[in-house]
Amino acid sequence: MTPGLAPGRDGSSSRQPSRPAPRRRNHSQLDFPLLRNGVDYLISVIEHLHEDAGGGPRQVKYAVLHLQAAAEVLLKARLRSEHWTLVFIDPGQASLKKYQEHDFESCGTDAAVARLQRIAGIAVSDKEARALKALARDRNALQHYGLTHSAAAVEARAATVLDFLVNFIDKHLLPSLSDEEHDELRREMREVHEGLTSIHAYVTERMNRLRATVLKDKPQAVLTCDDCQQDALLLGPVEGEDSGKWGPLKGQCHFCGGVYNATDLAAVFQLEADVPVNECPQCHADTLACVVFVGDDEDVEHCFTCDATYSADELDNCVGCGSYWPHEGDDDGTAQTLCESCREQIRIEEME
Repeated sequence: MTPGLAPGRDGSSSRQPSRPAPRRRNHSQLDFPLLRNGVDYLISVIEHLHEDAGGGPRQVKYAVLHLQAAAEVLLKARLRSEHWTLVFIDPGQASLKKYQEHDFESCGTDAAVARLQRIAGIAVSDKEARALKALARDRNALQHYGLTHSAAAVEARAATVLDFLVNFIDKHLLPSLSDEEHDELRREMREVHEGLTSIHAYVTERMNRLRATVLKDKPQAVLTCDDCQQDALLLGPVEGEDSGKWGPLKGQCHFCGGVYNATDLAAVFQLEADVPVNECPQCHADTLACVVFVGDDEDVEHCFTCDATYSADELDNCVGCGSYWPHEGDDDGTAQTLCESCREQIRIEEME
């Protein structure tokens, strides 16, 4: 485990990492207090993931809560610099009086990201957007329902969000500050940068070890885990696990430890690719979904029950029921694809 940050491991020391003492300053920028608030949340995340914090459930809990708070504050700080109405849940109903009195409902993380992309022209990658959305789900689960999650998954996901927010601050928030404010906030960000470096080192070390062992020479069976966002989800039976009433378990993430059955995996990648899960032409289970295996660039249709895999040009929609079905023979462009069930139904109707 990398020294410095170790969620999931008990620590015996009570020492906390040092942090810069707050300084009195005159704020000349309206956004500066909001920005300092977001950075303070990031410092808290680093402290709660620190080895000396013990890495217990309470530390992981507050790391998640404060990271989500930081994301909301910092994204909205940039939205507000674009125009104050954009932080309202409905900008069309924005009121200057309510804004000045802080008496309004603000937009959520997803809406903030969408507005930054569409209105401010700020790039947010799919991986970053997924990590932000997953973080918001974790925060809601912690606040309202309770959450049981792998500390490794939390740390890996935190690395993605932290990395995004640090770059976001550097590119889109710091340039608007005065030189004095810029320098002072930079000093406060030093601890965040050091903590992020430690997290990345831990993730890299662990993934390199997995690639050299359990994942070695198996790129055709490895997917990106939806929980920790690492390329460590290995498809296939999970040894030592009881399939129970849910059917055989078909995959395990060797980074965060998550195990999944075929139905779980199909549902995850249905959402990932924004396409419906279809019936597999080979085994007829409703677990055929669009995936991209690690090391490949092309989408394929993969069945998580029987492991059948089809390229995009091998399947077409059945003209009868709409499900995916393989092309038959040479297609000159006039042939229509019919699945087995629809063909049988036509034969029955013709015999009547």
